[in-house]
Amino acid sequence: MSISMYQASVPVLVRGLTNLQNILGKAEAHAAEKQIDPAVFINGRLFPDMLPLVRQVYITTDTAKGCAARLAGVEPPKYEDVEVSFEELHARIQKTIDYLKEFNAQQIDGSEERQVTLKMRSGPVEFTGLNYLLQFVLPNFYFHITTAYGILRHNGVEVGKLDFLGGR
Repeated sequence: MSISMYQASVPVLVRGLTNLQNILGKAEAHAAEKQIDPAVFINGRLFPDMLPLVRQVYITTDTAKGCAARLAGVEPPKYEDVEVSFEELHARIQKTIDYLKEFNAQQIDGSEERQVTLKMRSGPVEFTGLNYLLQFVLPNFYFHITTAYGILRHNGVEVGKLDFLGGR
């Protein structure tokens, strides 16, 4: 049995975003319980030259919505990157989940050989759909979720491996 491009992308991205929602929810509850300004977490970094939590969420959602759109051969929506509170970050993630759920297997399956071009600061980067998903999207997506998790855990939020992995 083979796995489809749809199965390897949309449900995986929705699950990761849902888990990120739950992790952010724990951070929000922790901030309230300990009377910590939520901005401490939202602007938290693992190291001074690394991006803060808020940017980790921006990049995670941008990667997810860009993946589904590009594999389906449509232009991804643009987000303004203005969210600065837990409530706004939750809304952004939910907007992305809702967007992903608009796609179906017929739109994405068969995109293995579709040409995907990313406009990077260093210039355009070309992929086939399969390489884009497996070598760019999924590693990038999980890197930024992992970094968000690490920022929150480093700052005392009680999250564990099962929060990252989510329910079965």
